Amino acid sequence: MSSRHCILVGAPVDSGKRRTGCLMGPDAYRTAGLAAALESLDHTVEDIGNVTPAPHAPDDGTGPLHEPNLTRAWTESLSEAAEAAMARGLPIFLGGDHALALGTVRGVANHAASEGRPLFVLWLDAHSDYHSLDSSDSGNLHGCPVRYFTNQAQFDGFPPVPHPVPPENVCMIGLRSVDTAEREAMEQVGIQRHDMRDIDENGIARPLSAFLDKVAAQNGMLHVSLDVDFLDPSVAPAVGTTVPGGATVREGHLVCEILHDSGLMTSMDLVELNPFLDERGRTAHLMVDLCASAMGRRVFDRPTRSYNT
Repeated sequence: MSSRHCILVGAPVDSGKRRTGCLMGPDAYRTAGLAAALESLDHTVEDIGNVTPAPHAPDDGTGPLHEPNLTRAWTESLSEAAEAAMARGLPIFLGGDHALALGTVRGVANHAASEGRPLFVLWLDAHSDYHSLDSSDSGNLHGCPVRYFTNQAQFDGFPPVPHPVPPENVCMIGLRSVDTAEREAMEQVGIQRHDMRDIDENGIARPLSAFLDKVAAQNGMLHVSLDVDFLDPSVAPAVGTTVPGGATVREGHLVCEILHDSGLMTSMDLVELNPFLDERGRTAHLMVDLCASAMGRRVFDRPTRSYNT
């Protein structure tokens, strides 16, 4: 990947679940030095600040869904911001809970369609987030983005999805907490799914490389959505949905280094960071390091040896 113009888009979405704190995520990434890390890799950086939700009616607390009006408003505003940012560079969306992907992927897909290119989504997450509005027992909308942007269920009141991502263009890696309703729904479509048993048995590079080969073969654009809980909570504690058995630090960096080597990534989400749950910024710094790896930083020096004859 050559030098890129990185656009930092703050997405302090905290309506996708009941445990609050993710609204502090964008500022935590800034404090952890994300802009400086990207600039050290010869990228230019533009921080456009935090997006705000579109005008909306207040949520009254009734009904099965948690803050649906606010989440719809975030979807509208983030979709517009994502589409605009894509036209000017490589946007990195600083979350915020994973409900932000309702808007970011919708906006990125609109831009990809305007370029006449297919969009692919790499979903790095412990959860599949494939609930519909009816199937979610919790009513937490951060569990619904993939079902929404693939247009595989009705999302009444949400902006329509004019350019849905085909399910076969979605690859999930790191799964280890999938509800029965999600699993049954995904079995009907072509989403590529790799749980942690698959990773333990076969490694993380093989399924990722196969997916990236598919993106390259179709001249696709690639959106990467990186959830903190993709990582094991022992190394990334600042998330409200901890699931043991996640990716190691080294596996996380390997994924991001392979992404950089491919040169295919065109946008990225950094989601579910809850600084209130962090340990002296430990998780924020790790997520910044992973983003830097995806943009060209190497964890270990790999010198080219020369031999004198």
